Amino acid sequence: MNDTSNMPELSSDSPRMSIPGLDRWLASAAGRSVLDWEQAQVDRMLTDIFGYHALQIGLQQVDYLRANRIPLRQKGGDMPGGDFLCDFHALPIASNSTDLLVLPHVLEFSDEPHQILREVERVLIPEGQVVVIGFNPLSLWGLKRRFDRSGEYPWNGSYLSMNRLKDWLKLLGFEVAQGKLGCFIPPLERLRWLQQWPTVDQPGDRWWNVSGGVYVLHAIKRMHGMRLITPNWKKKPVRAKALRPITQKETHGH
Repeated sequence: MNDTSNMPELSSDSPRMSIPGLDRWLASAAGRSVLDWEQAQVDRMLTDIFGYHALQIGLQQVDYLRANRIPLRQKGGDMPGGDFLCDFHALPIASNSTDLLVLPHVLEFSDEPHQILREVERVLIPEGQVVVIGFNPLSLWGLKRRFDRSGEYPWNGSYLSMNRLKDWLKLLGFEVAQGKLGCFIPPLERLRWLQQWPTVDQPGDRWWNVSGGVYVLHAIKRMHGMRLITPNWKKKPVRAKALRPITQKETHGH
């Protein structure tokens, strides 16, 4: 059994991600299909990102940092299973200390997604990078969420569109580097039903690119330089007044 005696404890009033049914869904055919697509995209995005400290916040059951070569890679969450326990809304990480942060399916299951993004911006170094993974409300998955009343993962969240997330990141000073939508298959639970849709993702990626069930968004924290105040070279300098010479007459008058 893992020793959790040294793990920090969350206060009882801390906002927490609601994840009933998460493990069951991760083991389902639909869950495995989503995770396979997500990991393929994240592996491609993270391969050439370098630095000293990489974090994955949330969904500790999956190693989204596996393809990255940053030496210190850690996973944190609000339940045991990672390297440390944390409140997503107040990360126990020093400001400007993290080179890369992966945020898988956290925002749509939080009551305060804006605060989580503010924490992401705080802990990243200038030019630090974040990868956000989320469910797309403008998809068959979003449609099922609206009618599902089970209260189980992943239908118990408030999905955010990729365009809205881009706007939020832009307000925090991030520049979106790339985004990818995928998983155009319907959210079916049985493997044999999913196998009847073997070619949907290929045309979907080309023709229905706004309706993918899941997206992966990669953004960079930009630090805008201060505006230097330079001299106004066009302004003519004030000419000094010439002294009037004293005439001989004025000299004799005194």
